[in-house]
Amino acid sequence: MKPVVAIVGRPNVGKSTLFNKLVGQRIAIVNDTPGVTRDRIFGECEWRGRKITLVDTGGIEPYSDDIILKQMRRQAQLAIEAADVIVLVTDLTSGVVATDHEVAEMLQRSNRPVVLCVNKCDRVGEPEPAFYEFYNLGLGDPIQVSSVHGHGTGDLLDAVFEQLPEDSGSDEDDDTISVAIIGRPNAGKSSLVNKITGEERCIVSDIAGTTRDSIDTTVENKYGRFRLTDTAGIRRSSRIEDDIEKYSIIRAKMAIERSDVCLIMIDATVGFAEQDSKIAGLAHESGKACVIVVNKWDAVEKNDKTMNEFRKKLENDFSFMSYAPMIFISAKTGQRLDRLFELIVTVVNSAAMRISTGTLNDLLSEAVARVQPPTDKGRRLKILYMTQSGVKPPTFVCFVNSAELFHFSYQRYLENRIRDTFGMQGTPIRFVIRERGDKDKQ
Repeated sequence: MKPVVAIVGRPNVGKSTLFNKLVGQRIAIVNDTPGVTRDRIFGECEWRGRKITLVDTGGIEPYSDDIILKQMRRQAQLAIEAADVIVLVTDLTSGVVATDHEVAEMLQRSNRPVVLCVNKCDRVGEPEPAFYEFYNLGLGDPIQVSSVHGHGTGDLLDAVFEQLPEDSGSDEDDDTISVAIIGRPNAGKSSLVNKITGEERCIVSDIAGTTRDSIDTTVENKYGRFRLTDTAGIRRSSRIEDDIEKYSIIRAKMAIERSDVCLIMIDATVGFAEQDSKIAGLAHESGKACVIVVNKWDAVEKNDKTMNEFRKKLENDFSFMSYAPMIFISAKTGQRLDRLFELIVTVVNSAAMRISTGTLNDLLSEAVARVQPPTDKGRRLKILYMTQSGVKPPTFVCFVNSAELFHFSYQRYLENRIRDTFGMQGTPIRFVIRERGDKDKQ
């Protein structure tokens, strides 16, 4: 599991600008207005060959009923709980203010490693006299950084790196399958974990949003050893007003990142909603193996056609991930839980499958002979060679004469041929297109 580094500080000190600089892309929205809402406030950074998860804690929400100091303390405390290392960002131009002291004192009490960053040090060379004022926070040597220009970010990451916990590889044995249970609030995620473990491991309530933290539970049965992560329900961004829930969602997204397979929970009594496809999209974009789990099937009035009709509708709703198998269960009664574990093992094995280059190119020759590659203005696509470059998800590199001719429809055709031949149920497949003498195209 990647270590988590939280970036905390009062509004308008440049947290989001620093976050974007470290991540290497513009993920967090940057604005001079304190409390700008961000859809995505987490990202990945690599330093010294090690990947870390960065969390931008954001500023004070202007519509909160809490007073400023309480809100700041609450947000910082949540970040502390989730992080391995804290980066406290301050502002050279405004100096040390009372809120900086409040947060620094709280961080000292937390016994978590803290790196003090003094941002907006845009001049290169000796520190300005105001810089030394930040020693008064009692957090050790401050580090000069200019998040706009990138000055000092390497020194900052070096300081963070020194505080990171030892990289022990994985938390569990290699044969432990990590399962993230994701979905909208009140879909029955916690009930499923409780039924599997046979105990009240997670609090269950009809009130949506009962689960705040991502809770890990390890179980072992005849199908293997599994680490189940019950995540908070993911709502539409426009409905996320509570800062605790925002951090719950960050933890849910982190759970997806460190999982081997995602169970996408659908409430059968409510049916499909647009948010379900967005949640599934998080797992799909992360390249995770997936199973669509339709829960509360015992509560649905049905006849011999109901399941097929429901399945066809969901296949249309989840057309972008048609590879994901679907199962109808009841977390309350335990219906089809054995079959669920069989599917989990199947899709994890599919995601880790390797195909030899010779076998792949035999399949490629047969596929090309059956359906000719597309042409444009008399020029035909030639796929010279195919090889598998990675797993989880299976990734295939195609060497072609023209990347422009390798249309999406023909990629989909080859993907279907690979699936038909080798199975690969439940896992996305990625193609990397390389043109002769050129770099990767996709």
